[in-house]
Amino acid sequence: MRKVTLAFSAIALALSLNGAAMAKVHMPEVVSPGVTVAQLAQQQPIHWVSVADIEKSLAGQAPMAVGFDIDDTVLFSSPGFYRGKLEYSPNDFSYLKNPEFWEKMNNEWDKFSMPKQVGIDLVQMHLKRGDTVYFITGRTQTKTETVTKYVQEGLNIPADKMQPVIFAGDQPGANNKVSWMRDHKLKIYYGDADADIAAADELNIRGIRILRAANSSYQPLPKAGQFGEEVVINSEY
Repeated sequence: MRKVTLAFSAIALALSLNGAAMAKVHMPEVVSPGVTVAQLAQQQPIHWVSVADIEKSLAGQAPMAVGFDIDDTVLFSSPGFYRGKLEYSPNDFSYLKNPEFWEKMNNEWDKFSMPKQVGIDLVQMHLKRGDTVYFITGRTQTKTETVTKYVQEGLNIPADKMQPVIFAGDQPGANNKVSWMRDHKLKIYYGDADADIAAADELNIRGIRILRAANSSYQPLPKAGQFGEEVVINSEY
């Protein structure tokens, strides 16, 4: 019995000394709220889909007409827009109303635009299905353009499958893409902006959101999925 008592006493002493030692451990000053691994893993409850999911959802359906926005959807074109802002209106966004900027952007500066991988993947999936692919942009139309050329080359579209880019323009208070989407009888439209999803919703067609890259010159970033639309996962690049 004495041995048992001594053993418990030794354990109690060890725990007491360990607690004292721990109490003396120096902790640095707390300078931020920090984050837990559970918070890092948290995802917003929106309707995520992959390119494979979309393809599967179209299985058995006849070839159809589908549409894509261009800037921040199939092309990361911020370098040209950034250059335009610096050159034509560094203190505001009036460069977007300047015909000289659009001449440069539509004819030269897309050579600095990067095709987005999600654009390549989606376009190739639709072409494989036999779908007709249209590109409808909110850019201002100019007398000449090389946007069609850069989109075709960047997304690896065969020449006989490439439709000329449609320049819908960007007029305040109007969604200029709607009439083009209606005229071409689109069944699906992909875009990064709220206006793209709104246009699809107005025509009761399937609007699918592409994520805008965080470093896009087009700020503020939209809240993808806020209208209940499908959002393509990993589509920011």
